[in-house]
Amino acid sequence: MATEFDVIVIGAGPGGYVTAIRSAQLGLKTAIVEREALGGVCLNWGCIPTKALLKSGEVYEQLGHLKDYGLAAENRSFDFSGIVERSRKVAAQLNAGVGFLMKKHKIEVIDGSAKLEKGDPAPKVVVALKKGGARTVQAKHVILATGARARTIPAAGLEPDGELIWTYREAMVPKACPKSLIVVGSGAIGIEFASFYRALGAEVTVIEALPRVLPVEDEEVSKAAQKAFEKRGIKFRIGASVKKLSKGKDGVTVELEAGGKAETLKAERAIVAVGITGNVEDLGLEAVGAKVEKGHIVTDAHGGTGVPGLYAIGDVAGPPWLAHKASHEGVHCVEHIAGFPAANLTAPIPGCTYSQPQVASVGLTEAQAKEKGIKTKIGRFPFKVNGKAIASGETEGFVKTIFDEATGALIGAHMIGAEVTEMIQGYALAITMEATEAELHATVYPHPTMSEAMHEAALDAFGRVLHI
Repeated sequence: MATEFDVIVIGAGPGGYVTAIRSAQLGLKTAIVEREALGGVCLNWGCIPTKALLKSGEVYEQLGHLKDYGLAAENRSFDFSGIVERSRKVAAQLNAGVGFLMKKHKIEVIDGSAKLEKGDPAPKVVVALKKGGARTVQAKHVILATGARARTIPAAGLEPDGELIWTYREAMVPKACPKSLIVVGSGAIGIEFASFYRALGAEVTVIEALPRVLPVEDEEVSKAAQKAFEKRGIKFRIGASVKKLSKGKDGVTVELEAGGKAETLKAERAIVAVGITGNVEDLGLEAVGAKVEKGHIVTDAHGGTGVPGLYAIGDVAGPPWLAHKASHEGVHCVEHIAGFPAANLTAPIPGCTYSQPQVASVGLTEAQAKEKGIKTKIGRFPFKVNGKAIASGETEGFVKTIFDEATGALIGAHMIGAEVTEMIQGYALAITMEATEAELHATVYPHPTMSEAMHEAALDAFGRVLHI
């Protein structure tokens, strides 16, 4: 077994394993250290298996609307254990796929927990191996991609126990679907689980401390999303602070305050989704001199930590906490190390929420543009007048575009509706290529597609909308 490498990556999530692959492609001798499973939280306990759960919920919900399509089926039901089993099989399949990619690119996988020690030119990596014992390896460059975990607030009782109070991890594999559920936090994770469990019939209440749901999204989309979720039966307590979350024999009780009024809610289970914090503990960061602020490693524009040969990318290096952001940063980091022209780190990062309806965005919100003093032109187009949406029975939602009035550049795009998470990449590409309204207006969109709403929203910003 080799002890010296060009690059050692610590953490095999979507940031780490992609970084390792790109490193190997660049001809660098590469190793990757992982303490749990290849693919990290995203592939095994996050992004991918949650989408499998959400798909099951979506299909089940659609079965309740078959009459709208001239169809009929009797005795709609679900096998909850089967839903969970399918989700785990999806994760297992992709985990095996990452293992194949490591072998294909001749990346050495070291199973264990890594800790840094002072070394030259970069810190040494001491791995406590899963099979027992320890192994010390050295590289010219060490890249930390250790990810993050769910944040907890013990003082208010927001500390999961795995039984009555869940994080995303427990929420993915319960033995049965709860009849009632309280979700604390209305970010993407909280809303996705609220959407899934509501689709299966659970009574769901979401508590959000900020003034609106999905608070990072454009305010217009946020308001539309709450109305759509409420239409599906999800209840909300907005601008509410949790004073205490306590456990009973077979359920939980939440004491909250909103608008100066106290309220008590009860449910079978609760999900805590109040953000995440970086996995910075037990890495030896203090010993090598790396700085940590607010639970994340401090880095420069290339992932450098200020410690020679030590870098950090992805969730452990700070927001936005998204798998594709981690992969993008990792590729940029290792290309910078190799002396190649690095990936564009200023490219906009799309955000997606896979609820019903879906929410997707990229670039600036309208409020952010105003804060920057940018005069804007805003375009909107509703799916209710889009031919494909009407034919599909998916007319909920709209597309919103934000242009810089002075330059005509697209600076933001926001969507809510069916499959908008698949459509947002078109606008991400446009912003990355610095497209203006001229290019977007001149682009030919296929008919009939829901993507035509993207064209119409761009036209609408300049008074040229065709179908309303």
